[in-house]
Amino acid sequence: MSPYGRVGCVDEEMSGGGARAAYDVFINHRGVDTKHNVARLLYDRLLHLSGGRVRSFLDNKSMRPGDRLGASIDEGIRQCKVAVAIFSKRYFDSDYCLHELASIVEARKVIVPIFYGIKPSELVLPQAVVDCDDYTPRDIERFRLALREAKYTVGLACDPATGDLAELVNTAADAVMERIQATERVPRSLMIASRL
Repeated sequence: MSPYGRVGCVDEEMSGGGARAAYDVFINHRGVDTKHNVARLLYDRLLHLSGGRVRSFLDNKSMRPGDRLGASIDEGIRQCKVAVAIFSKRYFDSDYCLHELASIVEARKVIVPIFYGIKPSELVLPQAVVDCDDYTPRDIERFRLALREAKYTVGLACDPATGDLAELVNTAADAVMERIQATERVPRSLMIASRL
């Protein structure tokens, strides 16, 4: 048994409809930088620590052919108790990263930031994004607010060239598991009221 006991959503496949159990964790990351290292290792570590009871949403592990990308991501964010935002050098190049982060913050989810090859002070919306015609002024404001929230949230940092990836993943997984346990001990109505 896991040292974390019974944590996370333990609903197996729901009877009747065959719907998948809810997600406990949403991993927001830039795939080109972190999919095959930090994000995947964290996904695997959380699965191992919980004895398979904690379900993490990681795009390439959680979606099946035919799933609607936006709807799947929105559902993963809606269901999660904790979100991990892995910031990296090319994070800002992704529309999905920015929209996911904004949705996570707007949903008032607990965020565990990981700064992978980037410093918290670098969480500033690039001018190229601000100037892009693809985003509305509302989008830009959402992105800025979300980045500010993440910037001022205590997180973990790792330099990919010199840092200990195993230590980062283990520390991050422990922090996520602790946050999941804390959210399960506090009634949801109190959590919402405490963040207002």
